[in-house]
Amino acid sequence: MDVQQAGENRLLELNELEEFCNQAYENARLYKEKTEKWHDKHILPQHFHEGQQVLLYNSRLKLFPGKLKSRWSGPFIIHRVHSHGAVEIKKNVDDNSFKVNGQRLKVYNGAPVLPDKGVLHFNDL
Repeated sequence: MDVQQAGENRLLELNELEEFCNQAYENARLYKEKTEKWHDKHILPQHFHEGQQVLLYNSRLKLFPGKLKSRWSGPFIIHRVHSHGAVEIKKNVDDNSFKVNGQRLKVYNGAPVLPDKGVLHFNDL
């Protein structure tokens, strides 16, 4: 056994291992860039206006949401739209408004909210 030859072989193996690690790192970086571009391409811009009804996403229900409980709450009424993406919303016309990120909102296309919680008549539909 030649000690000099064994040392050179070990250095070559370490260099190859470092090259494999660098290639794996580069491949992971390229994959991340491609998936980020794909996700960004599929994001649809949302345009809100004052008086529009929206639903608010509640991200805190991820751990124990309960059976069949929706993560969307509302509907809320948009009070003001800011240029940087923040939106002020209210639960009712008389309530205080609070700011949320516009990405946590989606347009409410359901039935109009009736102010009277009484009996619903067929004439109201």
